[in-house]
Amino acid sequence: MLKGFKNFLLQGQLILIAVGLVVALAFSGLITAFTTNIITPLINAIAGKSNGGLGLGWKVNGQFISVGAFISAVVYFVIFMSVVYFVIVVPYRRYMKRQGVTVYAAPTPPPPVKTCPECLQIDLPAAANKCWHCASDLTQVVPPPPAAAD
Repeated sequence: MLKGFKNFLLQGQLILIAVGLVVALAFSGLITAFTTNIITPLINAIAGKSNGGLGLGWKVNGQFISVGAFISAVVYFVIFMSVVYFVIVVPYRRYMKRQGVTVYAAPTPPPPVKTCPECLQIDLPAAANKCWHCASDLTQVVPPPPAAAD
């Protein structure tokens, strides 16, 4: 029973989903700090509502814009993501590497294609003899040059 639970916890998708959820929650806290400490006071200042405040920031029309609280949230986010990376992601990658599983594989290049000279479709496999759009003969067609990297 414990071995099955361990296998469930160490599945690749489960760990990736968990890390993604943690990142989303931390990013949500960052957005909340931004809106609470910067956007809301600006809107209240435009509306003429008064609100006191202390710390790093300034007052606009009696409304305190707390830049210090937002900077604190950014620092918290960076520290939190560092902890998540070094406590969860790095050991998980090391464990999966010992198991012989590649966690993050490099993307595979697209398969070679060629263009039909009749209908100008560019999604034909390089080994195709006939165009599947217009049924033209493709035995004499030269594959297009590879696209330049952006």
